Amino acid sequence: MSRPLDRRSEDRVEATGVEARRSAIVTAVRQRGFVTIEALAAQFGVTVQTIRRDLNELSAEGRLERYRGGGGLPSSVENIDYADRRVTLLPEKTRIGRLAASRIPSHCSVFVNIGTTPEAVARELTRHDDLSVITNNLNVALSLAEATEFHIVVAGGTVRNRDGAVLGQLTCDTLSQFRVDVAVIGISGIDADGALLDYDYEEVRATQTILAHARKTFLVADHTKFTRRPMVQVGRLDQVDTFFTDRMPPPEIVAMIERQGVTLAVADDEP
Repeated sequence: MSRPLDRRSEDRVEATGVEARRSAIVTAVRQRGFVTIEALAAQFGVTVQTIRRDLNELSAEGRLERYRGGGGLPSSVENIDYADRRVTLLPEKTRIGRLAASRIPSHCSVFVNIGTTPEAVARELTRHDDLSVITNNLNVALSLAEATEFHIVVAGGTVRNRDGAVLGQLTCDTLSQFRVDVAVIGISGIDADGALLDYDYEEVRATQTILAHARKTFLVADHTKFTRRPMVQVGRLDQVDTFFTDRMPPPEIVAMIERQGVTLAVADDEP
């Protein structure tokens, strides 16, 4: 016959359960970049008040960043692992990719840079005809080479093993030799003042070169980028022609987009 737990044992069991939930919250935030309070409450079957307490404690411990409405990544210097980013928000990135690709005509030239959302655009380009693709992303080059007859140019440079990015001065030199019709770029964060942000200086240099040598620029980024604050500036929203995302941005970013004449394309609003 089992004996009832004494009060100290009950407290230990409860504390273990709370810590397990909080560790799982941190894992969810690392995988998704940002998670709302309501989503966390539904995931763990607790009240929104409980999640608010969890987020406040985790923020105080430096394990995540507490934002209005949810929790996000605390780091401005380190991105999520590439393997995690490939599967995070995959349906949303697929919708963004399909919508952006639909605005790119056949028989044109396209830059595609580093990132899982630009890769989603590249997957949708296989339905096009006669494209010339210049990229510093080995994943894009290999997937298009297998599926299409496109003319594909891979920028020279040093391969970053963890994600197939090609970086360095040689990369920038190669990219600068071209003048293309459309650039598809991804970034890791958008600041409230319209700054486009990323984590790696060498990656940013390549993206800046792409921006300077494209007639039209498509920015592709999911909604988690609205709350992330990497420390290296790529450029600004006013350098973008069309911004493709999966949710309506915060009001201050929408207002900025309107002032600067950037076209906003939200994938969920498209048939």
